[in-house]
Amino acid sequence: MSASSIKTIISSYSAQVDAQLESILPLASGPAEPLFAAMRYSVFNGGKRLRPALCFAAAEAICSSDSNTAKVAAALEMIHAYSLIHDDLPAMDDDDLRRGKPTCHIQFDEATAILAGDGLQSLAFQQLCGLSEVAPSIVVELISMLSRLGGCSGMVAGQAIDLAATGTALDLEQLKVMHAHKTGALIEASVLMGAVATAQASAQQLAALSEFARAIGLAFQIQDDILDVESSTELLGKQQGSDATNQKSTYTSILGLEQARSEADALYRRSMQALDCFADKAESLRAIASFIVQRRH
Repeated sequence: MSASSIKTIISSYSAQVDAQLESILPLASGPAEPLFAAMRYSVFNGGKRLRPALCFAAAEAICSSDSNTAKVAAALEMIHAYSLIHDDLPAMDDDDLRRGKPTCHIQFDEATAILAGDGLQSLAFQQLCGLSEVAPSIVVELISMLSRLGGCSGMVAGQAIDLAATGTALDLEQLKVMHAHKTGALIEASVLMGAVATAQASAQQLAALSEFARAIGLAFQIQDDILDVESSTELLGKQQGSDATNQKSTYTSILGLEQARSEADALYRRSMQALDCFADKAESLRAIASFIVQRRH
């Protein structure tokens, strides 16, 4: 599939999730206007919407996407946005730039940024409670999945491991564990929740999608580490070389650039093999995976 076709697919999914986000996010008005403005600033700041795209594509690999897919995708994007707000805070990564713009705590203030993250996290779960004509058991499964993979068994634990490891030399296995939690868990949630929300996914299909998501989630992080070395602050939209500055172990610092590229390629091939059982219905997933490992920013 051509690069332009892949971008068209992702743009189509982005338009759907952006419309849903617009409908669920509070307007920036009233006594809490700074909070709501900060939430909107952080969600509508030029993100690639890869997690929502994976959610839509996974639903289509099972059967089809619908308005509920857009709601699930919006919940995932709000969790992602909240995590970035908090990651950028002075107590964490202390970053001034995100996607080429001032980070939330720089644009507003630190207290407002913390509250914006809190608000987006709560709103994500509220969104999952608003699915239409979905069995309560499915709603509970989706809430359980997001709280698990986005929380202490996934993303939040990964960030804690990352903070604890700053300035410490990790080995490759320790690095994989950290990123499987910090980055990979929410990518896995995006794929699995898109499938589960259809209420038609079999155990075999979910296992295959989990294998796909874990492989491409790790490839995503390796590509991030490569770009932190090779790209520029202007292209990345955040400070280039920040990993080295902060003395963080990365795939490139442990493996070197060429071996890191080889590892990302091997993971990409593994992700493609996991999708064999879906035949042509997984073409969008394959296209997004290709975009992940080939992106330049």
